[in-house]
Amino acid sequence: MKKMRVSILTIIFILISIPPNVFAEVQWRINQTLTLERAPLDTAVSDSGKWIFVLTETGKIHIYKADGTLRDTIDVGTHVDSIRTGSNEDALYLQSREKKAVEVLFLDFIHDFDLTGSPVKGPPDAPVTIVEFSDFQCAYCSRLIGLLDQVLGKNPETVKLVFKHFPLQSHSFAVKAAMASMAAHDQEKFWPFHDQLFKNYNQLNDNKIETIAKELGFDPETFDKEMKAPALLDQIKRDYRQGVDAGVRGTPTMYINGQLVRDRSLSGIQAMIDKVLNSKKEKP
Repeated sequence: MKKMRVSILTIIFILISIPPNVFAEVQWRINQTLTLERAPLDTAVSDSGKWIFVLTETGKIHIYKADGTLRDTIDVGTHVDSIRTGSNEDALYLQSREKKAVEVLFLDFIHDFDLTGSPVKGPPDAPVTIVEFSDFQCAYCSRLIGLLDQVLGKNPETVKLVFKHFPLQSHSFAVKAAMASMAAHDQEKFWPFHDQLFKNYNQLNDNKIETIAKELGFDPETFDKEMKAPALLDQIKRDYRQGVDAGVRGTPTMYINGQLVRDRSLSGIQAMIDKVLNSKKEKP
């Protein structure tokens, strides 16, 4: 029995000692090169991979999009020797051995939204644009209507509101409600339909849509056909993709001239509007 054990161990040793007839190969290529004027000190990439941050020896951080396009450059000072990102894409952590400190830098990206085909309330040529990403089954979005009406009432000539669809997966009727609103938009009745949808945000179904359509003077059968048009769904998908690209995670999310609204109070929104208007006055 002892000899048998030795023989088995010997065979195992011989087998694992024979080089396997397997060839490992790694194929690689440089996908893109970010050319800098100064030597890079550190690099960080956002969790989503959307942003690339490069710190140079001159204390500047170059912000690149994932495709290598330079989005902006900010001067943080030569005391910063390394950078880190976190789960919050709006924050960048600056480490400094010289100062023995970590600074948290908040970034406000200015987004350029395509407004083609989107419902607009207010002067088309208004210098201030509020873009709202919303969902017709969202309670918080419903409560926002009164606040936005106050904002428009306070700034009748300088502010316009643009509605963007961002139906959440957790809301089973949100897409259908969005398509109904866009069918109404084709008949220049988006905003009355919008208001009625939000008044009934917690009880939306096919019967409620039909009721709203009748109340607003639509023929139910014709309206039902119109709201199934593929072009309407394409518009909603475009809105949703724009929201995702901008970092929208929930509703409502608003932007004023491309900048994220963090303070959704009347005073907070008005402060952003005034800042935009004042900056336009200062430009020659």
